[in-house]
Amino acid sequence: MTTTPNTKIANGKQAVAQPNYHPKSYELQRYGSIHTVPLGMPEETLKQNVGMLNQLLADSITMYNLYKKHHWQVTGPTFYQLHLLLDKHADEVLETVDAIAERIQTLGGVTTGMPFEVAEMTKIEHPPTGQEDIPAMLARTVNAHATIIKTIRDGIEQSDDNKDYTTNDLLSSKVLPMHELQVWFVSQHLVNTPIVDNTQGTARA
Repeated sequence: MTTTPNTKIANGKQAVAQPNYHPKSYELQRYGSIHTVPLGMPEETLKQNVGMLNQLLADSITMYNLYKKHHWQVTGPTFYQLHLLLDKHADEVLETVDAIAERIQTLGGVTTGMPFEVAEMTKIEHPPTGQEDIPAMLARTVNAHATIIKTIRDGIEQSDDNKDYTTNDLLSSKVLPMHELQVWFVSQHLVNTPIVDNTQGTARA
């Protein structure tokens, strides 16, 4: 009996429980292509929306990682509050990442997602490797949201024009409101107001 490196012999018989750790790899579907799905939309519509959603997916993954970076590196008197807020926002962004990815697959597309792919695709400015001060960190976060929000709004118009109502609902009722709310929460920490009484040591009228 001829054996292979993945074949075991037990009691003179060929074992079938040995996993094959080196199967031949091949692509079931190339990135950027669409397989036919009976959703009542033209293939070109599906392809356009998958492309838009993959851009949003790459930016959303970047947004999640930016929040985690800031969550770990935040310092100062408001450390505890910001540490918790940034982590909460990261979790909320992560929920949309999964929803966007599943919509891409539903439309017959192929999701992006590997770090090197995301780094090449994202429109969000790369942060420095080191640790930033809080104002710069929070302003960077708001600007990243602004970049994503533009993509979302363009996607809402696009999906409305080509009658992809489910994608339109996902973007307009779930993804966009979350980003708008997070912009509000983070922006309020950039208001130049003291966190303690600033009248001490000054004359009162």
